Amino acid sequence: MKYTLINNEAAKQYEFHIDAQVPKIEYIKTKDKIYLTHTEVPRSLEGKGIATALVLQVLEDIKQKELTLVPMCPFVAMYIKRHPEWKSLVLKGINIA
Repeated sequence: MKYTLINNEAAKQYEFHIDAQVPKIEYIKTKDKIYLTHTEVPRSLEGKGIATALVLQVLEDIKQKELTLVPMCPFVAMYIKRHPEWKSLVLKGINIA
């Protein structure tokens, strides 16, 4: 299923709106860097691939905006480790273990 990505700049988070629930990835943005700090999916939506879809769309947005990624969230870091084609977005010198 395709969800619509919302960049809620006021709340500093990327979001999907699914029914009345809001899966999100929180971030801190500087001029040319974005730090993804926390991924959260409401319990009732867990296990449906929503967090993975959210990370993918956020990475596509970061790439389009030509930002440098600092993946502080363990879920985002694990996604990049499993999909190394996204490592080019990561700040040089950061090891995705």
